[in-house]
Amino acid sequence: MLWTLFAVFLKIGLFSFGGGYAMIPLIRHEVLAQGWVSDTRFTELTALAGMAPGPVATNSASLIGYEAAGALGALAATTGMILPSLTLIILLSAFLFRGEKSEWVKNTFYGLKPVITGMIFYAALHFLLPQEGMPWLTWHTAGLFVIMGVSLYTMVRYKLHPLAVLALSGLLGIAFFQ
Repeated sequence: MLWTLFAVFLKIGLFSFGGGYAMIPLIRHEVLAQGWVSDTRFTELTALAGMAPGPVATNSASLIGYEAAGALGALAATTGMILPSLTLIILLSAFLFRGEKSEWVKNTFYGLKPVITGMIFYAALHFLLPQEGMPWLTWHTAGLFVIMGVSLYTMVRYKLHPLAVLALSGLLGIAFFQ
């Protein structure tokens, strides 16, 4: 089990890029395929990982590893997740510092932006939409859309601090779903 946790998260860490939220679709696919947690539990763990300090993908790996195999599972999953990034950053830093003015490097990163945006949008939709088996349009989903809209509006219009938006969203959640 520990080796499988390490290998799966090593693969995720190696073949994903664009930040933690862009990695969530791949993490979800792999974790559900392995049967380590249910889809509902995955959403709960990822939400908790997003609220904790640090990168959401690494936090997710730690929580999922712990859920699957305890403290050693958390260590195996976290090590697998961070090892590719650590190695790649060390190796690429020399190349990027030498080639930072290169048009090829600039264009490559510019071309990756829409893919990363799409992956983050997919992850956001996964959290917003109802779980499998739940009806699509309910008061519950309407409440989620209202909270999302209010959160987005307050951040863009009033430049509220993200922690204030989280607190406001929590209060709206209590109001809508109690």
